[in-house]
This record gives sequence, structure tokens and C-alpha cells, in this order.
Amino acid sequence: MKSVKLGASIVAMAAVAATAGYARDNIQTAGSSTVLPYATIVAEAFGENFSFKTPVVEGGGSGAGRKKLCEGVGENTIDIANSSSRITQSDIDTCAKNGVTEIMEVRFGYDGIVFASDIAGPSYAFTPLDWFNAIGAQVVKDGALAANTNKTWDQVAGTLGTKPIMAFIPGTKHGTREVFDTKVIEAGCKEAGAYDLYFAASTGADEAAKKADAVKGCHAIRTDGVAVDIDGDYTETLSRIAANKDAIGVFGLSFYQNNTDKLQVATMNGVVPSAETIAKGEYPVSRPLFFYVKKAHLGVIPGLQEYIDFFVSDDIAGPNGPLAAYGLVSDPELAATQAAVAAGTPMGPLK
Repeated sequence: MKSVKLGASIVAMAAVAATAGYARDNIQTAGSSTVLPYATIVAEAFGENFSFKTPVVEGGGSGAGRKKLCEGVGENTIDIANSSSRITQSDIDTCAKNGVTEIMEVRFGYDGIVFASDIAGPSYAFTPLDWFNAIGAQVVKDGALAANTNKTWDQVAGTLGTKPIMAFIPGTKHGTREVFDTKVIEAGCKEAGAYDLYFAASTGADEAAKKADAVKGCHAIRTDGVAVDIDGDYTETLSRIAANKDAIGVFGLSFYQNNTDKLQVATMNGVVPSAETIAKGEYPVSRPLFFYVKKAHLGVIPGLQEYIDFFVSDDIAGPNGPLAAYGLVSDPELAATQAAVAAGTPMGPLK
């Protein structure tokens, strides 16, 4: 990456930083493939401008990163989990069971989930309803739930053309999948009336159980090869599209923006995804991006506090920083995040 031009406050922070004699002298992070390029940019800039070693940044998916964070406390466990979806109560419970009792939740910006296809292929204008009717396991036919047999996009909506339905979607360990399921598939399921049918068919003991069954039904995806889970990162999805020109892949906005020579993006509900439409709240499929810090490692792992301060600084995560240049939508409440990070404020109960 290109060297990052830093403001005076960050330069001063770097000047006073010094390493100490610890058994592990580098920061270790893992998790979201969406956050991976942002964290890599920060880690490389941190290594260039501070006396600490460059942090180790690995992918693996949001869920996998949070699982690693919760393995315990100590130099043989990671310090930070990068995540494109919010931590769950199950994660928090696992952390607590393994002695990770204080976690700092850091929201550093926003990203969109986009639907892109080969640049030379047809263009698409989608709605959540289209995607549910394309890849949902069951769809509504004559007022009842029935197995989804749609094979081509014109069977979903006449305006979408006659190409075969072939979707490459994030695997279930990815934070992108959680948002895709909720904001696209579940939204389309409700619009189609399928949610109500799943709710009515539920044998759950109470309303909460019936709602859970309905959501589970909505999130069920076809298993006949029309939709393929991608467990790797976005580069794998891109290579699949290169090999299947009719396919459509689900990506983070920033990845698409850095591959516009290969991909074209679809609209969702008539809105083109961009940093501007996400910042204005116009594009419907966006999400906050997080990293989670094991507070017990602050003051133990050299440079950890300096790294997280650096990550959320105006010079890095602000609207004119390198993360925005890569595609991040800067958080309008970044100043509050900076204050919480500087104070070492652990997250409270989930709301």
C-alpha cells in the first residue's frame, strides 16, 4: 500500500510508543473477509509509522474470528476479532465461560452488500423479493408454500431476462451472510407472504417460538445447486464468476469498487450502491463494521492500545483517510468511538 500521510496527533502518538519485552510482541487479529482489507491497510500503516511490529491480520469469517477471540486470555489467543456483523449473545457467553469477561466493541464505519455480475453480461435491477423467489427453498404459489423450481430469472420477474439463476452467496460463517439473510432474503420472504405462512404452520409453543420458526423458514436456501455457498473470501466469488459468466455474486461494496474492471453492480430497490447512497441511508443493504478487542490484553500485548487508537483516528477512519479511499463509509459518530477507545470502555449488554 502507499504510505499514509499522518496528522500531527498521530505522529506524536507514534513518537512516544516503545516496545517492551513480552513473549509475544505483535498484535494478532482474525475474522471478517470484509474487514480484512481495511485491517490490512491499518496494520501496514501502523508498522510503517510506529516502533511496534506490524500486526498479523488473518481472515476466516466474522463468526470464526469471534470464536477465536473467545478461546481464552493469554498470548496464545488473538487480541482482536474483525467482524462485519455484530457479536451475538452466544459469543459473549462463550467468551465469559473461557475467562474473556471484558470486550470492547469498536464500530469504525459502514459498508454495503452488493450484487455484481460479469462486466460484459446483462445488467440487473433487483429487489429483495426477487432474491427470495430466486433462491429461497420454498416460495409462495397459489397462496401456499411450495418447493422453489424457478430456473431462470424471467421466472422470478419478467424484467430480469432469461439467464439461468446462478448465485454465489457467502457461506454461513461469514458476517455478510447474516446481513444478506436478514436484509435481503428475510425481507423478500415477508414481502412475498411466506413469513406469514411459515408462522401459521409453526407448532411452536408461543409467539416467540413461532417467529423463530418463521425466520428459520425464510432463511432456508435451495440445495439444488442454484445457490452456492462460498466459504472463502470475495476473491473466490470473483473467480467463480470469471468461470461462469451468467452467475451473480454477493460482495462487499469496497471489494466491488476495487474490481470495477471485472464486475458490474445491480441496483437494489432502484438504488445504485455507493458510499453516498449508504451514508444517506438510501441503499437498503448496508451494515456497520466492527472489531472486538480483548480488554485483558491491553497493557500486555505491546502496541495494542496504540493500534486501536490509530485504527479509529481521523487520519485513518475519517472521511479523507485511506479506509474511505478504499471504500469505507466513514462513521458520522467516529468522535464518540474515539473517546470510548481511548477510555478503554468495555461493551455493555446487547440491546
